Formats: sequence, structure tokens, C-alpha cells
Amino acid sequence: MDLDRINPVALITGATTGAGSACARAIASRADGGLILVGDDAAALDALADKLGQQGAAPERVSMLAFDVADPDAWKRAHDFIKGQYGRLDWAIVNADATAPEVQSDLVQWPQALAHLEGAVLTLRSVMPLMKLNSQGGAIVVAAAGHALKPDAGSAPFSGKPGLLQMVRAASKEGAPDIRVNAVAADSADAAVKASAPAFADLVRETGSERLALERITILGTPLVRYGDNISSAIIMLLSDDAPITGATLIVDSAYTL
Repeated sequence: MDLDRINPVALITGATTGAGSACARAIASRADGGLILVGDDAAALDALADKLGQQGAAPERVSMLAFDVADPDAWKRAHDFIKGQYGRLDWAIVNADATAPEVQSDLVQWPQALAHLEGAVLTLRSVMPLMKLNSQGGAIVVAAAGHALKPDAGSAPFSGKPGLLQMVRAASKEGAPDIRVNAVAADSADAAVKASAPAFADLVRETGSERLALERITILGTPLVRYGDNISSAIIMLLSDDAPITGATLIVDSAYTL
């Protein structure tokens, strides 16, 4: 599947961290109508935009909006800016990991967990009306870590925040049929293996690269693991108008959790 809209406008939150920067690199060259990068570090946003430009990936119109995604007033200003400057929005990638706390206990850190969820909710509340202005509607992908989906992780799914999954389902129902909303729970195979294999660095030195090290591990103990360091293919598939999917969560972990 490919993205074949005419001059689409895309927005990415948490654009400078984790999955956000990978998504920015993947989607920048396809967002011919404009790219809106959202994050809480203005300098990092400028640096990312410059890097995309140097790589020839950035569209002519790139906007950097630096604010806390859990701030409702900031989102009101962002909504008005996007509506005035671009007139619509086609795609939104919500990098939920950008505001996720390091959770040791959901009970102890409940306020941080709520702020994490609120940031994603406010994002959807702001971007979905913009997509309604578009005759073709739009597509939203919520990206978050899936390491807690590992069977022995001992914590709730989706980084301990199952509320994100409920939010995706509720938003997909509210947006249908014009707006599709899905989630990608992602862990790259290399991150999972590094966490569970203390001697991984030695194996990298022995084989010469992380890819070769993982290929060695594949035949030793995790036969279905595959090397992977981004989730861009899954996100592009979900953004495509050809994708008949909404309200779903795709687990992209190189088969590690199997």
C-alpha cells in the first residue's frame, strides 16, 4: 500500500523523540501539502526540520509547534494555527511515548499516567475536527511502546496504559466513517534482545554488527525474531486510504513476543 492523496498535510506529535523522529523521516517526503512537527523542545524541532531538509525529505511547508501536548490551551492555539495556515489535516501520528512516564507502579504514578493519556486525548480532540474539514477525511495512528505485551513483563499491556487502547476504540467509533483511528504497539527486536541478553554487546563485537548478532540469536533461542528498528511501514499502511482498518491495535515487535 502507498499514500496517494494529493498534497496531504500531516502532523506528528513527540516528533523529536523515539518513534516520532522515525515517523517524521518516513512521512516527510509524502506530506506534500505540509508537515507539522509538535514537541516540547523548540531547538530540537528546528534541528529535526533542518535535518529533514538536508536529506531532501521535507516538504516546502514545515511548521514547528513547541508546547506541552497535555496543555488544552496550547492545543486550541495549535488548532487555530493549522486551520488558518493549512485549512485541513489528512494524517496525524500521535507519538504517545513522548510523554510516557517511567512507570514502576500505576497506583503510585497515577497522576503521571493520566497526564500521559490526556496528552493523547487532547491531540485527537484537536486534530479530528480539522480532518472533518477535509472532504476525504483522514487517518490517525497512535504509536506507543509494546514492551509490556511480552508475556512475562508483569505489567499491563501498552506500556501499562490500557486507557490508550480504549481511547483508540472510542475515537474510531466517533470518527467513522470519515476518520480512521488505529494504534501501533511497537518494540524493535534489537531492543527486546538487548534487554534480555547481557552479552549482546560482546556478540555484536564478535559478528561485526547488530543485524548479524540478531541473526545469530535467531538460530539460538528465538526462532521467529527478525531485525527491525522502526515502525514506519506499519504506520504508512494504516494511513493509506486503501487500509480497511479502524479501531485496531497492531503489535509490531518482530515476532519477539510470540
